[in-house]
Amino acid sequence: MWHDMIYLTLYFQIGIEEMLSRVWESQPRVIKFPRKHQRGSSSNGLRRQKRDWVIPPINVPENSRGPFPHMLVRIRSDQDKDVGIRYSITGAGADQPPSGIYNIDPISGNMFVTQPLDREERASFHLRAHAVDMNGNQVENPIDLYIYVIDMNDNRPEFQNQVYNGSVAEGSKPGSSVMQVTATDSDDSTTANGMVRYRILSQTPHSPIPNMFTINSETGDIVTVAAGLDREKVSQYTIIVQATDMEGNLNFGLSNTATALISITDINDNPPDAIMLSPPSSLLSSRLPLLSFVNKVNVVVTNLTVVDRDQPHSPNWNAVYRIVSGDPSGHFTIRTNPITNEGMLTVVKPVDFEMNRAFMLTVVVSNQAHLASGIQSSLQSTAGVTISVQDVNEPPVFPVNPKTIRFEEGVPAGTTLTVFAAQDPDHFVHQSVRYSKLSDPANWLKINRTNGQITTMALLDRESMYVKNNVYEATFLAFDSGSPQASGTGTLQIYLIDVNDNAPVLIPREAQVCERARPNSKINITASDADADPNVGPFVFELPSFPASVRRNWTISRLSGDYAQLRLRIPYLEAGVYEIPVIVSDSGNPPLTNRSVIRVKVCPCDDNGDCSATGAVAAAGLGTGAIIAILICIIILLSMVLLFVVWMKRREKERQAKPLLIDPEDDVRDNILKYDEEGGGEEDQDYDLSQLQQPESLEHIINKPSGVRRVDERPVIAESQYPVRPSLPHPGDIGDFINDGLRAADNDPTAPPYDSLLVFDYEGSGSTAGSVSSLNSTSSGDQDYDYLNDWGPRFKKLADLYGGGDDD
Repeated sequence: MWHDMIYLTLYFQIGIEEMLSRVWESQPRVIKFPRKHQRGSSSNGLRRQKRDWVIPPINVPENSRGPFPHMLVRIRSDQDKDVGIRYSITGAGADQPPSGIYNIDPISGNMFVTQPLDREERASFHLRAHAVDMNGNQVENPIDLYIYVIDMNDNRPEFQNQVYNGSVAEGSKPGSSVMQVTATDSDDSTTANGMVRYRILSQTPHSPIPNMFTINSETGDIVTVAAGLDREKVSQYTIIVQATDMEGNLNFGLSNTATALISITDINDNPPDAIMLSPPSSLLSSRLPLLSFVNKVNVVVTNLTVVDRDQPHSPNWNAVYRIVSGDPSGHFTIRTNPITNEGMLTVVKPVDFEMNRAFMLTVVVSNQAHLASGIQSSLQSTAGVTISVQDVNEPPVFPVNPKTIRFEEGVPAGTTLTVFAAQDPDHFVHQSVRYSKLSDPANWLKINRTNGQITTMALLDRESMYVKNNVYEATFLAFDSGSPQASGTGTLQIYLIDVNDNAPVLIPREAQVCERARPNSKINITASDADADPNVGPFVFELPSFPASVRRNWTISRLSGDYAQLRLRIPYLEAGVYEIPVIVSDSGNPPLTNRSVIRVKVCPCDDNGDCSATGAVAAAGLGTGAIIAILICIIILLSMVLLFVVWMKRREKERQAKPLLIDPEDDVRDNILKYDEEGGGEEDQDYDLSQLQQPESLEHIINKPSGVRRVDERPVIAESQYPVRPSLPHPGDIGDFINDGLRAADNDPTAPPYDSLLVFDYEGSGSTAGSVSSLNSTSSGDQDYDYLNDWGPRFKKLADLYGGGDDD
């Protein structure tokens, strides 16, 4: 049988903490599994199934202090009286992560919470309760348990930024929006625990009043509440803002603070004022020296300074200077220094003391930005600036510069061309002007030092390399007698009119034609003339009457004013090189004539009328000088070859006639000599020791044929007498003998420059030692060499040789 039981407890709102404690400490309720309703038959055949009870959720306050585990509810089944029941719970918080928060006594069905809960980590749990018998068979259907964590005010409001930055323009009206601050609370926002309210704690500075701003308690919007914001007085305000939960209840709520920095932005509410000179001057005037050169500009006369209290380096502060009167010719302008905001009064057009001795300028200054509306002040400032011009020595000026004159070329030396004079602009000072030549590329001109008269020193030639486009330029210098001295330059341009002074020259100078007259075998000729029109073409071409062979073999026909054709008059002309004189005349008045020579190569041609290779060689002619040069080169080349052959022959003869110094059989070069045979002593061979003695006779050497000699024999020439050995023994006999022989050999002029036999077999006389020849290598008796085996491996070979006599 199922018994439906619901325990409802009504709580009066006597404080959230007291209510939660009562819920937590109240008697845990019993939750039973719902009854199972089975369908059965009735009088009408149907029975309505009763709806199951809805199990209310379980509320658990967060941050409880225990003790733990703490019982929440009891789960039981009505069948626990008949059979043994085992209870269990499943879900997140029981057997699933985060596991171990809830557990249940399997026998009694008491459900416990094992630790404090945190709503900000997890606000609810969904578990399922199960009931099975001792064999694990399901007795009841699982029931759902919903556990809600009751929020506690355990989190302070947190601002998104610790420092907020905002701005508002100076002069703003009350109610102008400045900025917004935002704080969040991790507690439940549907309860008072998470409801945040804002307020301003302090404002720094308190100018002009302590409460210049207010904040919306719910949204955090900061606005102005009073007029009087002035950036020039206060450029920034610091506001401390407090956020409190529990709907702003300072007794129960938790609070936090943040800082709001409010910058007052600038508007153009201060026009520029008080124009002053930099450095300051009581008269507000400046004296400007006259420039040294008339073309020198961009000189700063003085700096103008203004006072503007707006934000520096902004359009509200940047000054714009204008000259409104006193400079009709535009000699001056005022440029603004972007760093200092000063006005640089600058000369843009040269000033002249003789024209203006002083300038009275009216200067107006304003800002780049327009003055803000409602400002009761003048839009600009005005001041007067007086500039006095001081006279300095100015350079002489040529009235016409450059000056152009026209003359015919060929003007003789000493001809006066013009007077190139300069004027001194200093009218109030009497000074003399002198002249000199600065540039004259062809050195054709000279100038009078006092009056500037230009005369020629040579003929003017239009065809000169120094003349460009018929114009010759020269530069002259004019300087005054002032202190300091000033000078100016002037350019004289002479336009040279052409005269017919250059005869035409024939072009080309060389050509070739076929030896047989053909329609296309002709030469087109023209002429060049260094003169200009009309002293050039049309040209007249003609052949001279002498020699007669020219007109007999050749003819000229006119093509145009500048061209003509030269061709053969006769049908055939022998191949060769012909020099044909041609007379060319130009169209000048009077005309000039020139006799030019064209070298024509006459050669055999192919069917196309082109000169063949063989014919070109036959027609090519060489001058006498070229032929002589070629012959000289050939003779020099042959002489060098002959000298080389003679030198080689002579060298070969010298090599054959030069005898060898040694016999080819005795020549030890490139031969192998064996010196390691020492023999077996006197008993093994009959060695003649007399060979080691100094020979008493040289007949066997003298009788050798000439030209053959051993390198180790004494040369057959007169030689120095070596010292005679004494017959009696002497202790120093050997040493004295060697020293005497060494001195004799060093002083012998006949000693050969090669190795010769030196006598070293003298051992002295009267030796007390016996002859070495008396030593005998044999023994009268047998000797045992077995002890050599005990001497180690190095003597093993010797032991084998001498110890194995029985095996031989």
